[in-house]
Amino acid sequence: MLAFLSDGSGVVAGDVPRPSPADGQVLVKVRASALNRIDLTMAKGKQHGTAGGQGVPLGVEWAGEVAAVGRQVKAWQIGDRVMGAGIGAFAEYTLAHPAMMYAIPEGMTFEAAAALPVAMQTMHDAISTNGAMQAGQSVLIQGASSGMGLMGMQIAKLLGAGLVLGSSTSAERRQKLRDYGANLPVDTSKSDWVQAVTNATDGMGVDLLVDLIAGPFVNGGMSATRVGGRIVNVGRVAGESGEFDFDLHSMRRITYVGVSFRTRTPAEVAAVVARARHDLEPALKQGKISMPVDKVYPLSDLASALAHMAQNGHFGKIVVTAG
Repeated sequence: MLAFLSDGSGVVAGDVPRPSPADGQVLVKVRASALNRIDLTMAKGKQHGTAGGQGVPLGVEWAGEVAAVGRQVKAWQIGDRVMGAGIGAFAEYTLAHPAMMYAIPEGMTFEAAAALPVAMQTMHDAISTNGAMQAGQSVLIQGASSGMGLMGMQIAKLLGAGLVLGSSTSAERRQKLRDYGANLPVDTSKSDWVQAVTNATDGMGVDLLVDLIAGPFVNGGMSATRVGGRIVNVGRVAGESGEFDFDLHSMRRITYVGVSFRTRTPAEVAAVVARARHDLEPALKQGKISMPVDKVYPLSDLASALAHMAQNGHFGKIVVTAG
C-alpha cells in the first residue's frame, strides 16, 4: 500500500505491506488525515512517543471506514465510518484500537472528521480531568487561535464554563475567537494583558488556565490565575524552558499540571477517549463541535501540506485526503 515515510530529512512516498488486524484490532481504510505540529518533527525522522522514526508510516490523526476487524472486536463492523488518533495516518490503511475510536456523525465529511480527534481528547482531558473545571468557573485558553485552542474554548463552554477567555497575538485571529466560544479575546502582546484578565474576573484571575504556549508567558499566566487556581500545560510552542517565579507560584497556591499522551499506557489513553466520548459525542452529533479546515491537499502532496503548516499562517487544521 502507499504510505508516506521519513527519509531523515523529509517525507517520501513508499510501498509498504498492508497491515492485518490482530486480535482486538481494527483495520481502517484512511479517507482523510489531519496534520499536527508534531508531524513537522517526525518528518525529519524523529519519534514522538511510539510514533514516527525512519521507515515507519507517518501521521497521527485520521478518519475513514472500517475495512476489517480482528477477533474479539464487537463494537465496530466493516463499513463503519470512524475517526481517531493513532499512528500511520498518512497511508492507505492504518491499524486502530477499538477503544480509541469515535463514530463519525451522519452527514459529517471525512475531511471535517479527521480534524477532530486529537484536539477533542487532548482538550477534554486538560479541561475536565486534569483541569477539574466546574460549571460556572472561568477558563483562559492561552494560545486560543490554534486548533487545540479553538477546540478547548468550545469544550469549556459545553461543560458549563461561566466565562471563557482566549488569547492570541493576532488581531485577525482574535476577531474569530468569539465564533468558537470566547466571551473575551485577550491580546497577550500587550503589557497589560494580565490586568485585562484580572478585570474580567472581578479582580480574582481565572479559575483554570490551559497553556498551549508556555515559554516566556508562564509567569504572566500565574499572575492571571486566581489564588488556589489551576494551570494545565499542554503545549510549549513559545519555548520549552523559561523563567519560573517560584515565589509567585507558592504565594498564589497554584496547582500546575503537566500532561502528555506520550507517557500514558494504552489503557490510560483508552480511558481518556472514553471520557471524551461520554461528554462530547451528544454535542458532536448535534453539530455543536467543529474545527475549521484551513486547506485540503491530496495525500500525494503531503510535502506541500507540511510546508504550509511550517509557515504557521493557517487557522484551524490542514487536512490531506487519500481520494
